Amino acid sequence: MEAVAAQCPQPPSASSQTGLSQANLSAGPSHNCSAAEEYVYQDFIALPWKAVVVLLLALFTLATTLSNAFVIATVYRTRKLHTPANYLIASLAVTDLLVSILVMPISTMYTVAGRWTLGQVVCDFWLLSDITCCTASILHLCVIALDRYWAITDAVEYSAKRTPKRAAVMIALVWVFSICISLPPFFWRQAKAEAMSNCVVNTDHVLYTVYSTVGAFYFPTLLLIALYGRIYVEARSRILKQTPNRTGKRLTRAQLITDSPGSTSSVTSVNSRAPEVPSESGSPVYVNQVKVRVSDALLEKKKLMAARERKATKTLGIILGAFIVCWLPFFIISLTIPICTSCWFHQAIFDFFNWLGYLNSLINPIIYTMSNEDFKQAFHKLIGFKCTN
Repeated sequence: MEAVAAQCPQPPSASSQTGLSQANLSAGPSHNCSAAEEYVYQDFIALPWKAVVVLLLALFTLATTLSNAFVIATVYRTRKLHTPANYLIASLAVTDLLVSILVMPISTMYTVAGRWTLGQVVCDFWLLSDITCCTASILHLCVIALDRYWAITDAVEYSAKRTPKRAAVMIALVWVFSICISLPPFFWRQAKAEAMSNCVVNTDHVLYTVYSTVGAFYFPTLLLIALYGRIYVEARSRILKQTPNRTGKRLTRAQLITDSPGSTSSVTSVNSRAPEVPSESGSPVYVNQVKVRVSDALLEKKKLMAARERKATKTLGIILGAFIVCWLPFFIISLTIPICTSCWFHQAIFDFFNWLGYLNSLINPIIYTMSNEDFKQAFHKLIGFKCTN
């Protein structure tokens, strides 16, 4: 994660937050720099500012933990939310919760101190947890998008296939693939260093770096863009179909009309010799045919469905935008470092982009749940239950 910076001839390795830009675990500095050349920018930060950073990162970690824990508790306690789609969201929350518990607290200490003091065993466990959980969090976004894509484009057949068992299989595949990305560096790890000052994953194996970054970010990102693009097109077509060209006025009583081309509601025809109706001039008027249009409930339902589709489409854009903003900077640097040996980035930039990636674990539960009315109602009930107890 943190590495030798500033004056070393080669760039330091990227943070182990995902650890995906590196190929070889190391217990010490990843480059041949003397002790005099080693530079830790945290040593030049005043203690009060370090305290502020610790407080901010601690609050960030706590917010991530609580938000994801609430999602899990809400799905568990609300029977209405026991659906395959919500199981995937709950699984994403579990993954992000693991990030906030296993990874972020140690990352806070490491970011502020700039040196690793917890030993090799904790380093290995932290790196493995970091790579696996962050990758799983990203891949969960893909399976959620796939689930919604199938539900929209193949609604009839997929409704029968959309079972809890299928959701469990998708979740299992996410974790298997995440482990396949996180384990390889441990098989060619270098010997443990006696004096351990850094916990990093080196950039020795370029092929692994490409494999891990493509598998954990670039391919999922392209998949998300393709899926959400297709979902957006489908949602737009539904909105256009469900929005009538002529809405008309909702009626609360029977009304005499001659035609209703914009309405899809029922029309009742009455053929009879109606009684004479006196006109303003006093002359009788005979009506041979009367069409009675009742209140157009179906029209109101279509308008409501179109509004929901618009909201869902907007949510998709927010999800994709937040994901790219949080993770793209980190993975650009992760792929650049092993390929461009003359490139160098300050360690503070790594730390910032690492925590920007962690931010996605806080944003996920907010986006996926607060944009869902059922989740919001369940949240309110859960909070009310906690307060009464």
